[in-house]
Amino acid sequence: MGGIKDFMVPFLIASFFLSIFFLPTLLLRTLPTTIANTATAVSSARNFSESFPVNFAYLVSASKGDVNKLTRVLYAIYHPANYYLLHLDLEASEEERTRLWEFVSGNKIFAEFGNVWIVKKSNLVTYRGPTMLSNTLHSMAILLRTCKWDWFINLSASDYPVVTQDDMIFAFSKLPKQYNFIHHTSNLGWKLNKRAKPIVIDPGIYSKNKSNLIWASKERGAPDAFKLFTGSAWMALSRSFTEYCIIGWDNLPRTLLLYYTNFISSPEGYFQTVICNSKDHRNTTLNHDLHFVKWDNPPRQHPAILGSKDFRKMIISGAPFARKFKEGDPVLNKIDKEILGRQKGKFTYSGWSAEMESGNWKNASVVIKNGAGGRRLKALMSKISSAEQLGKRGQCR
Repeated sequence: MGGIKDFMVPFLIASFFLSIFFLPTLLLRTLPTTIANTATAVSSARNFSESFPVNFAYLVSASKGDVNKLTRVLYAIYHPANYYLLHLDLEASEEERTRLWEFVSGNKIFAEFGNVWIVKKSNLVTYRGPTMLSNTLHSMAILLRTCKWDWFINLSASDYPVVTQDDMIFAFSKLPKQYNFIHHTSNLGWKLNKRAKPIVIDPGIYSKNKSNLIWASKERGAPDAFKLFTGSAWMALSRSFTEYCIIGWDNLPRTLLLYYTNFISSPEGYFQTVICNSKDHRNTTLNHDLHFVKWDNPPRQHPAILGSKDFRKMIISGAPFARKFKEGDPVLNKIDKEILGRQKGKFTYSGWSAEMESGNWKNASVVIKNGAGGRRLKALMSKISSAEQLGKRGQCR
């Protein structure tokens, strides 16, 4: 035993320094190729973001046929103080990748601030498989290594904002930065037998070609080493919790990642189970995914497609995002006109946009021009973070 102890001390010390010096190098190798002059542009974005009370790091994911939707979403959510990582999965064609690259590289504002990146080595994402979770964790690692931000938000090309980024900054500016907006419940219901107990293998982990999940003939029992939670795959996570998931010394995130590798629809349970089994983070949860979503009755696998008849409900919900939308649906034009103040091929109206689009880079305004959307979002946040609401719905129950 004494020999083992003597060995473990230098081993742990060596592992510590290896993690400090070697892991950042690995992360650097996975960084997406920036389209702009990196040294100047990232510095400009960082200086601009420091003028605002909070900022966000967005992952926007898309697949084959989604480039038009992706570029429209980016125009709608763009702000120089934020950071944007775009992932077009491996199923998309080379022509689509070229179009996206040309769109980002050809935009002068993106080039000036250097805060929009494309994941160069795309991941294969399988429906209901853990590869979507793997892609999210990969993107978190990139954004943690690349830039400074307060909340990580994941969106798809089928999402759309119903508030401006100035509204977002206004509403988030007074919140404790350790809050995590993550819809969660321990009441798995039918999901226990249909998702947790079956054992699946995602070929996307080891194959270049997308295919269906492989189902094992046997099932597993419910775990007793930790408590399962489920919820929405869409969330706004604090930087501290994101760091815990990627580089935390506690082994819980890695243990659960191994468990969820064989779990159906793992993005709808992994982060919920990690945060609610972590004594340091379970009390930072706010039970909301910041999305307006409409479900059929009875609910199907996917939410209903939103249209003009849903416009009023989207707005009064107070949520900053809504999903899902079809490409070119008229309700998107209505949101652009009445909520975002955005014209086709232009950015959402805000304190910075008028001066920036005129080419006046040096004097871009850092004034926050929030509106009714910011007040609605702030009211929603006050409601879901109130002691009464936390008592009713609870944190990690």
